[in-house]
Amino acid sequence: MTTAKLEAFQVEPECKDKTSILSNASSSKEKPREVKYSGVYNAEIYAEYYATPIKRLMIFMSLFLIALAYGLDNSVRNTYQTLATSSYSKNALVSTVSCIEQVLSAACQIWFARAADIYGRPIILAVVTIFYVVGSIIQCKSYSIASYSIGSCIYAIGYAGVILICEVYVADFSNLNWRVAAGTGQILPNVIITWVGGNIAGAINDRWQWGIGMWAFIFPLSVLPMAICIWHMHYLAKKNDEILKSVCTVPSNSSRLRYFINMLIWELNLPGLILVVVILGLILIPLTLGGGLSNKWRTPGILIPEILGWVVGIPLYVVWEAKYATHPLMPWKVVRDRGIWSPLLLALLMDFSFGMQSTYLVTFLLVAVNQSKTAATRINRLFSFISVLTGFGFGFIIVRVRKMKWFIIVGVSIWFVSFGLLEKFRGGDGSLVGIIVAVCLLGFGNGLIKFPSKTSIQACVMTHDMIALATSLTLALNNVGKAFASAVSGAIWTNILPDQLEKYFKNDPELAKLVFEKPLKFIKQYKWGSSERNNVISAYRYVWRLLIIVGLVLLIPLLLTSFFLRNKKLEDVVSYDQMEENKIVISEKSIEVTTLPAKNKTSEEIKSIESV
Repeated sequence: MTTAKLEAFQVEPECKDKTSILSNASSSKEKPREVKYSGVYNAEIYAEYYATPIKRLMIFMSLFLIALAYGLDNSVRNTYQTLATSSYSKNALVSTVSCIEQVLSAACQIWFARAADIYGRPIILAVVTIFYVVGSIIQCKSYSIASYSIGSCIYAIGYAGVILICEVYVADFSNLNWRVAAGTGQILPNVIITWVGGNIAGAINDRWQWGIGMWAFIFPLSVLPMAICIWHMHYLAKKNDEILKSVCTVPSNSSRLRYFINMLIWELNLPGLILVVVILGLILIPLTLGGGLSNKWRTPGILIPEILGWVVGIPLYVVWEAKYATHPLMPWKVVRDRGIWSPLLLALLMDFSFGMQSTYLVTFLLVAVNQSKTAATRINRLFSFISVLTGFGFGFIIVRVRKMKWFIIVGVSIWFVSFGLLEKFRGGDGSLVGIIVAVCLLGFGNGLIKFPSKTSIQACVMTHDMIALATSLTLALNNVGKAFASAVSGAIWTNILPDQLEKYFKNDPELAKLVFEKPLKFIKQYKWGSSERNNVISAYRYVWRLLIIVGLVLLIPLLLTSFFLRNKKLEDVVSYDQMEENKIVISEKSIEVTTLPAKNKTSEEIKSIESV
């Protein structure tokens, strides 16, 4: 083969470590393939300069610190949210606040994913950190449920964005067969949080404002090591004269205003994002507000939003995405493949089912199981503790097995057993052990479901350009599932519980009102074993049974969906398109045409290349 013929191909030194624990250790002189978005292009260049095990460890330790901060914050903030809403005499609005947070999170994660591809990961990491800090400050300074909810919404956007960008960084710096181990490795702080979170919640006690506000300065500090790594990668790329794509270049034939409007409306699909938020809000939030001590289901304030969401919102969104959106939030050509829609549906149903018992679990443990705030927080966190340990250990099995479908099916089957236990042990004396075992089984099953299904969809999109979008869709459907769970569980709680309380406190409606609006105040006044407390436990048992039955029913379509997953073999590459890049390995004695991972071409293929 002549020199002229060789110039048509990319010449690279042979990769010595083709089974790297996290990613292919390529030469710093190797240029990444051409990709569509500047954010992905720059991420691939950065990855070249952090390809050694030490530098990769630095990346994942930085992600570990971020996960430790937001995980610990989230674990105790759930308890503080119960205290905050109770202090406003609005404990029943826990589900409403949660529903609003999940609706915003679902839509914003898709938007952040596209923005991370276009503008780059570092910019979006900075943006979501600002949302996180501002939301926390507003929450801690709130003196009404309205201002608290505004802070919660801003915080939820930041929190969802942080989770997404960390997942994207995991995908950028890990191979498919190591993706589950790497993804669960960076959230291993949940193992620590389970035991520490309860102590923090108990130490701060009723001072929930301080418990939320302190994260406004703790979280940015946790992001600092990752920011240093990003700066160092950028420095190394510039030092070696790498050509990084500009994340915001205004074309010469366009003004800045026109370029900004084009990016916002068409590239980032802001109208689609707004429609998603509005539709989910109109449909789900009224479900949590219709009940209570005064039933509001027939009032216009509940009926009109529901009608607008179903009759106007959904058709309008479909028309916009199909006819006008140049970059749809959920591209049909992507989601129509069963390797894509099945894990997305799995994500929705999984969090929908799980949320039926988790939304009011802390309140249930405090009132009906007689647990302290510390113990209730720890039991609530047991799920994450077992889930992460299971997923991390299972990740090393996947490195060898390289297939996950049947493990996911086993995980769903375990959830049936767990929900059965939750239905049997519904509060009162002797129920604590059964509830703890059920929560542990939920965590074990989740370790076999959630992390592998996320890797499954990342494998099925085939290209690195689509990984962030696929990840955001999965996380968004997780949040939609949580929003549905918050809405449905809130509807059951606010409609059924008041009737049950009135049944047991016919002669004392004020006490029934106290139990419904301020359960934490009630349990301080009426100790465990009192007749009033036993009546409340009976009311809680009835409502809890309904919540668990709904969750159990949802497991049936969850199990059926898991059979539609593709059982792709996970290769030792970031994405499958990297296997299709032909590489010429030049040695003194031979010319070997290889593909990542190394795979010899046939003599006919070599002849066809030489004929170019």
